[in-house]
Amino acid sequence: MENLDHTFKPRQNKKLYRNYIIMSSILCATILFIIEQILMVDYLTKTLSKIILFTISPLILIKFIRKTSLKKGLNIQKTDIKTISTGIGLGLVAVGILIGTFMILKQSINMETISIEMATKSKITEANYLIVATYFTLGNSFLEEFFFRGFVFINMFKMGYKKTAYIFSSALFAIYHIGIFKNWFILELIVLCLIGLFLTGIIFDYVDTKSDNFLNSWTIHILADLTIAIIGYIYLF
Repeated sequence: MENLDHTFKPRQNKKLYRNYIIMSSILCATILFIIEQILMVDYLTKTLSKIILFTISPLILIKFIRKTSLKKGLNIQKTDIKTISTGIGLGLVAVGILIGTFMILKQSINMETISIEMATKSKITEANYLIVATYFTLGNSFLEEFFFRGFVFINMFKMGYKKTAYIFSSALFAIYHIGIFKNWFILELIVLCLIGLFLTGIIFDYVDTKSDNFLNSWTIHILADLTIAIIGYIYLF
């Protein structure tokens, strides 16, 4: 992976940019938690809020701090099937793991609570589920990988803060999801999900060091979310 030390020198600027990434990403995740769990808005409002929050901080870094183009900032100009082959392979493995894990733990998952929360809070029903599932699989996965890997992890990794990049991006990725599933599972499953999401974040981070962008992790994320969407439709409607 290309090192960006020369881009972020002098050293005090590197620290400033690292702190910007950390503070802005925590702020974005906190605001989204408030929007979802305290204001309890519908899915459309939450989605629009997420699009704004998860794009504005990365764009500020790319356009105003690094002063480069979006294409170069995301390093996607040389992407081909070979570049994302790792993501495709691991994505298929993730599909198998998700199906197996769900079949083992489904008796501990309160499907009725999930269904009620989706219908009352998010206004998701069988009639609009296909639209929501399509966005969830493609759009939501893109936003999360663009933000947690493309913005948080890759930039910190390239600046030389490699351990911090792995730990912080993966921890924030896991904690961010509490606002989504905290009412769905018993405490033990919530803890298990947090550990699983943290380890997933580590894996996503690692595969993205091979492609030097977030497209490998996005490929895995798409396949995983597609599996979740299909399972959700089968067992909720």
